Amino acid sequence: MSKQTYRICCFQRKFKLKEAEAPDEIKDLFERFSENGIMTAEHLCKFLKDVQGEENVTKEEAETVMESALKLVHEHLNIVFHRKGLNLEGFFRYLFSDLNVSISTDKKVHHDMTAPLSHYFIYTSHNTYLTGNQLNSDCSDVPIIKALQQGVRVIELDMWPNSSKDNVDILHGGTLTPPVELIQCLKSIKEHAFVASEYPVIITLEDHLTPDLQAKAAEMVTQVFGDILFTCGAECLSEFPSPESLKGRIIISTKPPKEYLESKKPSEKDDGSQKGKKSSEEKAWGAEISDLSQKMIAYSENKDNGECQDDEADSHHENPNIQQNIAPEYKHLIAIQAGKSKGPTSEWLTVDPIKVKRISLNEEKLINVALNHGKDLIRFTQRNLLRVYPKGMRVDSSNYNPLMGWMHGAQMVAFNMQGHGRPFWLMQGMFRANGGCGYVKKPELLLKTDANNEVHDPKRLLSVKTTLKVKVYMGKGWHLDFKRTHFDAYSPPDFYVKIGIAGVAADSTVKKTKAIEDNWIPIWNDEFEFPLTVPELALLRVEVHEYDMSEIDDFGGQTCIPVSELRTGIRAVPIYNEKGEKYPSVKLLMRFEFVI
Repeated sequence: MSKQTYRICCFQRKFKLKEAEAPDEIKDLFERFSENGIMTAEHLCKFLKDVQGEENVTKEEAETVMESALKLVHEHLNIVFHRKGLNLEGFFRYLFSDLNVSISTDKKVHHDMTAPLSHYFIYTSHNTYLTGNQLNSDCSDVPIIKALQQGVRVIELDMWPNSSKDNVDILHGGTLTPPVELIQCLKSIKEHAFVASEYPVIITLEDHLTPDLQAKAAEMVTQVFGDILFTCGAECLSEFPSPESLKGRIIISTKPPKEYLESKKPSEKDDGSQKGKKSSEEKAWGAEISDLSQKMIAYSENKDNGECQDDEADSHHENPNIQQNIAPEYKHLIAIQAGKSKGPTSEWLTVDPIKVKRISLNEEKLINVALNHGKDLIRFTQRNLLRVYPKGMRVDSSNYNPLMGWMHGAQMVAFNMQGHGRPFWLMQGMFRANGGCGYVKKPELLLKTDANNEVHDPKRLLSVKTTLKVKVYMGKGWHLDFKRTHFDAYSPPDFYVKIGIAGVAADSTVKKTKAIEDNWIPIWNDEFEFPLTVPELALLRVEVHEYDMSEIDDFGGQTCIPVSELRTGIRAVPIYNEKGEKYPSVKLLMRFEFVI
């Protein structure tokens, strides 16, 4: 036990900094699964089965866990340990360790990867080459490398002629973003494409090139990628290949050049106006996810329900020199053809039985189509790819709620990887699933048709399938990762936890614990229940905040976990900063249980 001193004017306030101590429930469990104050491998095996829900664990596996736990305890010389087992302090340290985290860390892919690409959510980036905002930040291959290292599988490049019209640059057209050369981006993609995942990387291209530069771009793509470049040979694919069959391959997706020539002029732009003021918390971390369903309703009331215009709002900077004669070697590279979403929605949403395509919609057009053609959208995405991208007014590289896209089967919900905040945390959470490989199998709900060839109606309220019970015991590690006065200049922090579900509208909610005053190691012991109608799409959101009476509450960390990947029982939950980087020491101790 140590003391911390805080100064207020000429006075000093002293606070005791206690060592983390096991909550009473943990002490009771230790008594139940130990003998004479020692938990042996046999006791641990029973604990793993009865409490942690690991019904198939063997005694040998439990012995391996015990060896790792004993080694962990031994590394802390101030901890007394027994060679044959764990004492209470050792058991408590094990529960809080990386040996016992809430989601498996073995990085094993466990979804069926043999279905067509259209059956998966794919980790997708928007304007991947930008280092910051959408208006004047540098273009570089560095953010592309970082995205690939994080497991992103779809990279976007905007191709433009350079200033001398003799080479190809990557930049955000119509802005002040300094360019980077295409060849540099391609080489970096090849070098880093499969460091985080062996599954295919898709490059979506925005093409603003003349035919001679198309040919030059095709030559660069072919030379850099060589045999790992996937080309389909046929004019159009009749069905998308599977991620399994495309391991280690690079795929090019764009509209055939003629489509760019025919693209419409700039459509109506979002004027950026918003009804009402954002709260200070919303400005800092983004809108509360559970509030967004109401915003969608408001959107539908304030926008006309006219037909969609052409896709790719960012593509309106058309090059007037593009000609009808297309470089054949360039057209040959396009494995996933991007079609148009122009004209009556019912026409471009029609499923073609002999060929597949990719369509792009901005986030607002997605809401419009989803509200008026939700079932058609789900049917379309069973065979075809749908890419959703941020509206043009997000010049700060902020993001939007990805759930609207996922609920309707959109595979490529494209995010500004330069931003952060609540929507970005959801994206990171979703793609922690399936070993972090960047491909997550869509739930059967979005893939099946019934006996009458009907698809799921996203507006239909479903019955509760399961209830997730969560108990938040305590947290620790902030005093190791933060300065003494980071949260409060005059006293230790007053932490509380916001916990909720992001998923379909019926499941989405946010609750919070009480605030624990003046304590770096808060103990809450608060319990919550979350009824889930579509647990396959549910993400458990956890945020830690420090209560501040006079200003916006301070941020103390966050995580987001796919409910389908949660390990039941008492688990350590690693906590991340606002950029999604894991804190070295901060963890929560929580308990998870599913009740049918």
